[in-house]
Amino acid sequence: GALGGLGLGLWRRQQAAMAASEEKDEDEKEEEELRQRFMAPPVSGLRELRRQRRELRSRMELLIMETQGEVCRALAALDPGASFAVDTWERKEGGGGISCVLQDGEVFEKAGVNVSVVSGLLSEEAARQMRSRGKSLKAKDGKLPFCAMGVSSVIHPKNPHVPTMHFNYRYFEIEEADGTKQWWFGGGTDLTPTYLNEEDAVHFHKTLKEACDKHDLKLYPKYKKWCDDYFYIKHRGERRGIGGIFFDDVDSPSKEEVFQFVKSCAKAVVPCYIPIVKRHCHDSFTPEEKLWQQLRRGRYVEFNLVYDRGTKFGLLTPGSRIESILMSLPLTARWEYMHTPPESSKEAEILEVLRNPKDWVH
Repeated sequence: GALGGLGLGLWRRQQAAMAASEEKDEDEKEEEELRQRFMAPPVSGLRELRRQRRELRSRMELLIMETQGEVCRALAALDPGASFAVDTWERKEGGGGISCVLQDGEVFEKAGVNVSVVSGLLSEEAARQMRSRGKSLKAKDGKLPFCAMGVSSVIHPKNPHVPTMHFNYRYFEIEEADGTKQWWFGGGTDLTPTYLNEEDAVHFHKTLKEACDKHDLKLYPKYKKWCDDYFYIKHRGERRGIGGIFFDDVDSPSKEEVFQFVKSCAKAVVPCYIPIVKRHCHDSFTPEEKLWQQLRRGRYVEFNLVYDRGTKFGLLTPGSRIESILMSLPLTARWEYMHTPPESSKEAEILEVLRNPKDWVH
């Protein structure tokens, strides 16, 4: 009986060892698969993310890493002569990021896709900005620990018939004096064409609407209007582009539901934009059309430096990486004194839509 017991014990140990070995093989296989989907190792480390895989912070970091990889691969496939410079950076106050930038390609003048995962103490200026949006933040000894992560991208093509595209999806968490955590998601995807192409506008908006509709039919109209209102250059009386969706401070109905919505939006980035690039990247264009693109780029710069919330937050956060924050700016832009396009021109047509936003999908 004792020998039988020993044999059984040995058999169980062998089974346990085999199971552990299989699990290790599975772990290594999964890690390798994840590495192939990412542009660089994640800021929090792959092991840590997998260990905390049920935590929303880990799932969000995996999502932004995957989104970065998907978008970079899709863009690189359209511009085979160019490649992304992959730059990982650390922030001494906590966290870091991965910047992927392609410059001077055949198709893209500048395309950047950034991931950042940062933590530390919120600066007074950043806290003031948040309170001005209605956040009641109770600091402990003047300190507010925070964690912020997101993926953001701006793509400036060479051809004036290919629109500029921007997207950003982010998650924010703040710990208040009593230990309670405030959290919210924000983000959006929007299109800035130099010339209006109705077919492109409809495709772009329709793809985003489908992503929203999976969750709630009220979301697209609400976030489309928010986008038109947010990307407004007040001193020019015009929008930055033809919109898309935009939302911020979203913390209901539940963390899981908002995360799933954000995931659907992130997955819509490639299908809403890449077909438009493919359709127009070989279109012919004139020097006058290139000049108009440069003037529109000037407007893009004005919005980003004067109004954009993300740019402002980045510039106000101690230890933030200025190169990554200003990656959204084009390589080239132009400001001409008193430039007004002729009436009934293609240039005047896009201005009309920028001044009076259209409903593209109804």
